Amino acid sequence: MQWTEVSLQTTHEQADTIADILYSAGAQGVAMEDPLLINQLRNSGTWELCDIPEQQNTEVVTVTAYYPDDEKLHDRLAFIEREVKAVEERIGAKCVFRNPLFRTLCEQDWANEWKQYFHVTHIGKRLVIKPSWEKYDAKPEDLVIEIDPGMAFGTGTHHTTSMCMETLEDIITPEAEVFDVGCGSGILAIAAAKLGAKNIVAVDIDANAVRIAKENIAGNGLSERITVKEGDLLHGTEDKADVIIANIIADIIIMLLPDVAKKLKATGRFLASGIIEEREDDIRKAAAANGIKVLSVKHKGGWVAMLMALED
Repeated sequence: MQWTEVSLQTTHEQADTIADILYSAGAQGVAMEDPLLINQLRNSGTWELCDIPEQQNTEVVTVTAYYPDDEKLHDRLAFIEREVKAVEERIGAKCVFRNPLFRTLCEQDWANEWKQYFHVTHIGKRLVIKPSWEKYDAKPEDLVIEIDPGMAFGTGTHHTTSMCMETLEDIITPEAEVFDVGCGSGILAIAAAKLGAKNIVAVDIDANAVRIAKENIAGNGLSERITVKEGDLLHGTEDKADVIIANIIADIIIMLLPDVAKKLKATGRFLASGIIEEREDDIRKAAAANGIKVLSVKHKGGWVAMLMALED
């Protein structure tokens, strides 16, 4: 299938309005390129795709939407034009700086364009992340994870993921039972298995992530040791785990803590990441309220990974 990419340049104030118009026109996806945010992220190192240059013009936000190239496309574009004009009449100012830019993409282009930024990455002492499309001559001590994250989060290069992998090197034992909550591409579940964990259950609420994780796990020959389930947080997991991993966001981790207290073995470890530094104290307080103590904390690029255990 072919897709039409429609890009509009607007102000910071009207960016959300323009995005709503593009969604209302039936967009299959909308992206907002905010140069101020890009510069902030570049400086903090908090993203996976880091080869985008410093943005010079910070006054213009680009909003991009994707539409199937079908019989409804003409009507969708006419709707966008009408709605933008209506907004401009309402605010009494021009909110779109130029005519829309159009580009035709085939599905293959859309799916693979990001791959130019993802290369072999060494993490910790032994773990090596290898994109499925690249070659790598492994050393005897390397634990190579071959992965194609597709549309799921998890290439290993983001600070939150790399801190988790570094910590897993220290806490995984050969008999470990592991739950990976919000598994994304499956990279942390695979890392745990490569490090010797006996059995891993990986869970994600997104059906697409579940599919991608299963493909990556099969590609690494680990389908017998890693079970992937579609589910909400720890719902659907059975018994208790030696290690629970949650590389999500602070608010979801706080929601998860009561279940962690029930699902973690007495000597187990809870590894939480995806937490911005400003939320570290919130996690500490919520953990304490659920009988969970913080053992150690890693900081990298404005993000936090916290290793926890049950109170004695």
